[in-house]
Amino acid sequence: MSHSRNDCRIYVGNLPPDIRTKDIQDLFYKFGKVTFVDLKNRRGPPFAFVEFEDPRDADDAVHARDGYDYDGYRLRVEFPRGGGPSFRGRGGGGGGGGGRNRGPPARRSQFRVLVTGLPPSGSWQDLKDHMREAGDVCFADSFKDGSGVVEFLRYEDMKYAIKKLDDSRFRSHEGEVSYIRVKEDRGASDRRSGGHSRSRSYSPRRRGSPTYSPVKRSYSRSRSRS
Repeated sequence: MSHSRNDCRIYVGNLPPDIRTKDIQDLFYKFGKVTFVDLKNRRGPPFAFVEFEDPRDADDAVHARDGYDYDGYRLRVEFPRGGGPSFRGRGGGGGGGGGRNRGPPARRSQFRVLVTGLPPSGSWQDLKDHMREAGDVCFADSFKDGSGVVEFLRYEDMKYAIKKLDDSRFRSHEGEVSYIRVKEDRGASDRRSGGHSRSRSYSPRRRGSPTYSPVKRSYSRSRSRS
């Protein structure tokens, strides 16, 4: 399927004067493959255009980074005029803490896990990226109480996530670190086996305040992919 270039291209404004191309790449690589960064900083306030390979990644980046505080500068991230994909939202979820509703996801799955112990700044995108270590994630969401939900395309990936990522070290985009617990959503299991159904109103048992270690945010300049 071919995409228009404008579908994959976003505008980034209100950048700090000392911003570098690498800093912009660090800001956006987690949303998907970045194919090009065009930084304009020779005259006037700097701004940039960022192109992704997939328009859905560009859409995710706009939702997650518009209004984001970067070294004291509140970023303006949007599609150029006439740009942007015709859809809005995919299996992703709201912002950190059940934020705005982004419309119906493209795909949902019954292979679902519940996550607890997320740090306060842990977003759905952070959670999705973390859980991708176990397999293909089609949906993720995070909530204000430090919990979240993640859905996988395959049963095997869900089981592997529980085995590999339970009690794993989680780092948010702001540098906060915690150890999360991952367990299967038994309600989803009941539905797969033809048991009783229930509405999507998750209320995982609170384990108390999540333990996390604040780390000074050096997110944009000294972060390594793990």
